[in-house]
Amino acid sequence: MTTLAAAPAHEVTQDAVRRALDVVFDPELDEPITDLGFVRSVDIVGRDLEVHLRLPTSFCSPNFAYLMASDSQDALRALPGVGRVVVELDDHHDSAIINHGLATDAGYRGTFRHEAEDSLDELRHTFQVKAHTAAMERCLTALLRSDVDLTEAELGRVVLADLPDGHEKESLLRRRTTLGLGCQASAQVMVDQHGVGYEPRQVPMALRRARSTRISIDGNAHFCRGLLRTRYPGSGDDQTRRADGEEPSDPTFVPLSALLPRSQKESSP
Repeated sequence: MTTLAAAPAHEVTQDAVRRALDVVFDPELDEPITDLGFVRSVDIVGRDLEVHLRLPTSFCSPNFAYLMASDSQDALRALPGVGRVVVELDDHHDSAIINHGLATDAGYRGTFRHEAEDSLDELRHTFQVKAHTAAMERCLTALLRSDVDLTEAELGRVVLADLPDGHEKESLLRRRTTLGLGCQASAQVMVDQHGVGYEPRQVPMALRRARSTRISIDGNAHFCRGLLRTRYPGSGDDQTRRADGEEPSDPTFVPLSALLPRSQKESSP
Protein backbone atom coordinates (compact mmCIF):
# COMPACT_ATOMS: atom_id res chain seq x y z
CA MET A 1 0.00 0.00 0.00
CA THR A 2 1.41 3.34 -1.05
CA THR A 3 1.23 6.18 1.45
CA LEU A 4 0.76 9.58 -0.10
CA ALA A 5 2.91 12.33 1.37
CA ALA A 6 0.94 15.16 2.89
CA ALA A 7 0.94 18.33 0.83
CA PRO A 8 3.13 21.01 2.41
CA ALA A 9 1.14 23.55 4.37
CA HIS A 10 1.09 27.12 3.16
CA GLU A 11 3.72 29.12 4.98
CA VAL A 12 2.55 32.39 6.48
CA THR A 13 5.28 34.94 5.84
CA GLN A 14 5.83 38.63 6.50
CA ASP A 15 5.72 39.28 2.76
CA ALA A 16 2.41 37.45 2.38
CA VAL A 17 0.91 39.40 5.27
CA ARG A 18 2.03 42.73 3.83
CA ARG A 19 0.66 41.84 0.40
CA ALA A 20 -2.68 40.91 1.96
CA LEU A 21 -2.82 44.25 3.74
CA ASP A 22 -2.06 46.12 0.50
CA VAL A 23 -5.76 45.80 -0.41
CA VAL A 24 -6.90 47.56 2.78
CA PHE A 25 -7.45 51.26 2.10
CA ASP A 26 -7.94 54.21 4.38
CA PRO A 27 -11.49 55.13 3.27
CA GLU A 28 -10.95 58.88 3.55
CA LEU A 29 -7.43 59.10 2.12
CA ASP A 30 -7.95 56.46 -0.60
CA GLU A 31 -4.49 54.93 -0.12
CA PRO A 32 -3.42 51.48 1.18
CA ILE A 33 -2.66 51.37 4.89
CA THR A 34 0.68 49.78 4.00
CA ASP A 35 1.68 52.79 1.87
CA LEU A 36 0.55 55.20 4.58
CA GLY A 37 2.65 53.50 7.27
CA PHE A 38 -0.37 52.50 9.36
CA VAL A 39 0.91 48.93 9.90
CA ARG A 40 2.92 49.16 13.10
CA SER A 41 4.00 45.55 13.55
CA VAL A 42 3.46 42.02 12.26
CA ASP A 43 4.19 39.06 14.54
CA ILE A 44 3.98 35.50 13.23
CA VAL A 45 4.08 32.46 15.51
CA GLY A 46 3.65 29.32 13.49
CA ARG A 47 0.45 29.93 11.53
CA ASP A 48 -0.90 32.54 13.97
CA LEU A 49 -0.76 36.28 13.33
CA GLU A 50 -0.85 39.36 15.48
CA VAL A 51 -0.92 42.70 13.65
CA HIS A 52 -0.94 46.13 15.27
CA LEU A 53 -2.15 49.24 13.48
CA ARG A 54 -1.44 52.90 14.27
CA LEU A 55 -3.04 56.11 13.08
CA PRO A 56 -1.81 59.73 12.77
CA THR A 57 -3.76 60.91 15.85
CA SER A 58 -5.59 59.38 18.81
CA PHE A 59 -8.82 61.03 17.70
CA CYS A 60 -9.06 59.79 14.11
CA SER A 61 -12.67 59.00 13.27
CA PRO A 62 -13.64 55.78 15.10
CA ASN A 63 -15.73 54.48 12.21
CA PHE A 64 -12.82 54.90 9.78
CA ALA A 65 -10.50 53.25 12.29
CA TYR A 66 -12.85 50.31 12.76
CA LEU A 67 -13.31 49.88 9.02
CA MET A 68 -9.56 49.66 8.42
CA ALA A 69 -9.01 47.28 11.32
CA SER A 70 -11.96 45.10 10.31
CA ASP A 71 -10.88 45.01 6.66
CA SER A 72 -7.36 44.07 7.81
CA GLN A 73 -8.74 41.21 9.87
CA ASP A 74 -10.81 39.93 6.93
CA ALA A 75 -7.86 40.18 4.52
CA LEU A 76 -5.57 38.26 6.87
CA ARG A 77 -8.11 35.55 7.63
CA ALA A 78 -8.30 34.86 3.89
CA LEU A 79 -4.58 34.00 3.73
CA PRO A 80 -3.99 30.33 2.84
CA GLY A 81 -2.80 28.32 5.81
CA VAL A 82 -3.36 31.05 8.39
CA GLY A 83 -4.43 30.12 11.89
CA ARG A 84 -5.55 32.55 14.59
CA VAL A 85 -5.63 36.20 13.52
CA VAL A 86 -5.47 39.08 15.98
CA VAL A 87 -5.68 42.67 14.74
CA GLU A 88 -5.40 45.48 17.28
CA LEU A 89 -5.46 49.26 16.96
CA ASP A 90 -2.94 51.05 19.18
CA ASP A 91 -3.05 54.45 20.87
CA HIS A 92 -6.58 55.45 19.78
CA HIS A 93 -9.17 56.87 22.18
CA ASP A 94 -11.50 54.02 21.18
CA SER A 95 -8.85 51.29 20.98
CA ALA A 96 -10.40 49.22 23.78
CA ILE A 97 -13.86 49.32 22.20
CA ILE A 98 -12.62 48.57 18.68
CA ASN A 99 -10.23 45.81 19.75
CA HIS A 100 -12.92 44.12 21.84
CA GLY A 101 -15.36 44.30 18.93
CA LEU A 102 -12.81 42.72 16.59
CA ALA A 103 -11.86 39.99 19.06
CA THR A 104 -15.49 39.00 19.60
CA ASP A 105 -16.59 39.41 15.96
CA ALA A 106 -19.26 41.81 17.17
CA GLY A 107 -19.45 43.66 13.85
CA TYR A 108 -19.68 47.41 13.40
CA ARG A 109 -23.11 47.91 14.95
CA GLY A 110 -22.37 45.45 17.74
CA THR A 111 -19.15 47.30 18.54
CA PHE A 112 -20.50 50.86 18.62
CA ARG A 113 -24.20 50.06 19.30
CA HIS A 114 -26.25 53.29 19.42
CA GLU A 115 -23.31 55.35 18.12
CA ALA A 116 -23.30 53.44 14.81
CA GLU A 117 -25.60 55.74 12.85
CA ASP A 118 -24.83 54.21 9.46
CA SER A 119 -23.97 50.66 8.52
CA LEU A 120 -20.39 49.83 7.58
CA ASP A 121 -21.53 49.15 4.01
CA GLU A 122 -23.08 52.63 3.76
CA LEU A 123 -19.90 54.23 5.09
CA ARG A 124 -17.74 52.23 2.70
CA HIS A 125 -19.93 53.14 -0.28
CA THR A 126 -19.78 56.86 0.54
CA PHE A 127 -16.00 56.85 0.29
CA GLN A 128 -15.94 54.57 -2.73
CA VAL A 129 -17.98 57.21 -4.54
CA LYS A 130 -15.54 59.93 -3.46
CA ALA A 131 -12.57 57.83 -4.55
CA HIS A 132 -14.11 57.34 -7.98
CA THR A 133 -14.84 61.06 -8.28
CA ALA A 134 -11.23 61.95 -7.45
CA ALA A 135 -9.80 59.33 -9.83
CA MET A 136 -12.07 60.58 -12.62
CA GLU A 137 -10.98 64.19 -12.06
CA ARG A 138 -7.28 63.27 -12.10
CA CYS A 139 -7.65 61.58 -15.47
CA LEU A 140 -9.72 64.35 -17.03
CA THR A 141 -7.57 67.18 -15.70
CA ALA A 142 -4.42 65.46 -16.99
CA LEU A 143 -6.08 65.08 -20.39
CA LEU A 144 -7.16 68.72 -20.35
CA ARG A 145 -3.63 69.89 -19.59
CA SER A 146 -2.11 67.71 -22.31
CA ASP A 147 -4.38 68.99 -25.08
CA VAL A 148 -4.49 72.78 -25.43
CA ASP A 149 -7.38 72.55 -27.90
CA LEU A 150 -9.62 70.56 -25.55
CA THR A 151 -12.24 72.54 -23.60
CA GLU A 152 -13.87 71.62 -20.31
CA ALA A 153 -17.28 71.31 -21.94
CA GLU A 154 -15.88 68.70 -24.33
CA LEU A 155 -14.76 66.45 -21.48
CA GLY A 156 -18.26 65.03 -21.28
CA ARG A 157 -17.62 63.19 -24.57
CA VAL A 158 -14.34 61.59 -23.44
CA VAL A 159 -14.41 57.78 -23.28
CA LEU A 160 -12.02 55.38 -21.57
CA ALA A 161 -10.22 54.66 -24.85
CA ASP A 162 -9.22 58.35 -25.00
CA LEU A 163 -7.27 58.14 -21.73
CA PRO A 164 -3.56 57.27 -21.91
CA ASP A 165 -2.50 54.08 -20.17
CA GLY A 166 -0.85 54.51 -16.81
CA HIS A 167 -1.37 54.68 -13.07
CA GLU A 168 -4.19 57.22 -13.19
CA LYS A 169 -6.24 55.23 -15.69
CA GLU A 170 -5.67 51.97 -13.81
CA SER A 171 -6.81 53.67 -10.62
CA LEU A 172 -9.97 54.91 -12.32
CA LEU A 173 -10.76 51.47 -13.74
CA ARG A 174 -10.43 49.87 -10.30
CA ARG A 175 -12.83 52.36 -8.79
CA ARG A 176 -15.31 52.01 -11.64
CA THR A 177 -15.26 48.25 -11.09
CA THR A 178 -15.93 48.72 -7.38
CA LEU A 179 -19.03 50.79 -8.14
CA GLY A 180 -20.20 48.40 -10.85
CA LEU A 181 -19.61 50.88 -13.67
CA GLY A 182 -18.61 49.64 -17.11
CA CYS A 183 -14.94 49.53 -18.08
CA GLN A 184 -15.33 48.95 -21.82
CA ALA A 185 -13.29 51.20 -24.11
CA SER A 186 -16.39 53.09 -25.27
CA ALA A 187 -17.59 53.88 -21.73
CA GLN A 188 -18.03 57.57 -20.95
CA VAL A 189 -15.47 58.81 -18.40
CA MET A 190 -17.31 61.71 -16.80
CA VAL A 191 -20.25 60.09 -15.04
CA ASP A 192 -21.76 60.15 -11.58
CA GLN A 193 -21.85 57.18 -9.20
CA HIS A 194 -24.75 55.69 -11.16
CA GLY A 195 -22.98 55.94 -14.51
CA VAL A 196 -25.05 58.92 -15.68
CA GLY A 197 -23.22 61.52 -17.77
CA TYR A 198 -23.56 65.30 -17.94
CA GLU A 199 -24.82 67.77 -20.51
CA PRO A 200 -22.03 69.97 -21.99
CA ARG A 201 -23.22 72.99 -20.00
CA GLN A 202 -23.07 70.95 -16.77
CA VAL A 203 -19.56 69.62 -17.29
CA PRO A 204 -17.47 72.62 -16.07
CA MET A 205 -19.32 72.80 -12.73
CA ALA A 206 -19.26 69.02 -12.30
CA LEU A 207 -15.49 69.06 -12.94
CA ARG A 208 -14.99 71.78 -10.32
CA ARG A 209 -16.95 69.78 -7.74
CA ALA A 210 -14.88 66.70 -8.57
CA ARG A 211 -11.67 68.73 -8.27
CA SER A 212 -12.74 69.91 -4.82
CA THR A 213 -13.19 66.28 -3.76
CA ARG A 214 -9.79 65.30 -5.15
CA ILE A 215 -8.01 68.22 -3.48
CA SER A 216 -9.58 67.30 -0.15
CA ILE A 217 -8.46 63.66 -0.44
CA ASP A 218 -4.92 64.47 -1.59
CA GLY A 219 -4.45 67.25 0.94
CA ASN A 220 -5.66 65.08 3.82
CA ALA A 221 -3.37 62.25 2.74
CA HIS A 222 -0.28 64.52 2.69
CA PHE A 223 -1.25 66.01 6.06
CA CYS A 224 -1.89 62.64 7.73
CA ARG A 225 1.43 61.26 6.50
CA GLY A 226 3.16 64.17 8.18
CA LEU A 227 1.18 63.74 11.40
CA LEU A 228 2.11 60.06 11.57
CA ARG A 229 5.80 60.89 11.16
CA THR A 230 5.53 63.40 13.98
CA ARG A 231 3.64 61.06 16.29
CA TYR A 232 5.80 58.02 15.59
CA PRO A 233 9.42 58.97 14.82
CA GLY A 234 10.83 56.63 12.21
CA SER A 235 7.43 55.73 10.78
CA GLY A 236 8.33 57.55 7.59
CA ASP A 237 10.51 54.56 6.70
CA ASP A 238 7.31 52.51 6.44
CA GLN A 239 5.58 54.98 4.14
CA THR A 240 5.66 54.33 0.42
CA ARG A 241 5.70 56.98 -2.27
CA ARG A 242 2.56 57.06 -4.35
CA ALA A 243 2.74 55.04 -7.54
CA ASP A 244 2.46 58.23 -9.59
CA GLY A 245 5.50 59.67 -7.82
CA GLU A 246 3.67 62.84 -6.75
CA GLU A 247 4.27 62.55 -3.02
CA PRO A 248 6.38 65.60 -1.99
CA SER A 249 9.36 65.26 0.29
CA ASP A 250 7.43 67.14 2.98
CA PRO A 251 4.11 65.24 3.23
CA THR A 252 2.36 68.15 4.91
CA PHE A 253 3.08 70.45 1.97
CA VAL A 254 0.79 70.60 -1.06
CA PRO A 255 2.04 73.06 -3.70
CA LEU A 256 -0.62 75.48 -4.86
CA SER A 257 0.25 74.81 -8.50
CA ALA A 258 -0.77 71.17 -8.06
CA LEU A 259 -4.22 72.15 -6.82
CA LEU A 260 -5.24 74.88 -9.24
CA PRO A 261 -7.11 74.09 -12.46
CA ARG A 262 -5.28 74.85 -15.69
CA SER A 263 -7.02 78.18 -16.36
CA GLN A 264 -6.00 79.58 -12.97
CA LYS A 265 -2.44 78.33 -13.26
CA GLU A 266 -1.99 79.96 -16.63
CA SER A 267 -3.19 83.32 -15.33
CA SER A 268 -0.98 83.23 -12.23
CA PRO A 269 2.15 85.39 -12.27
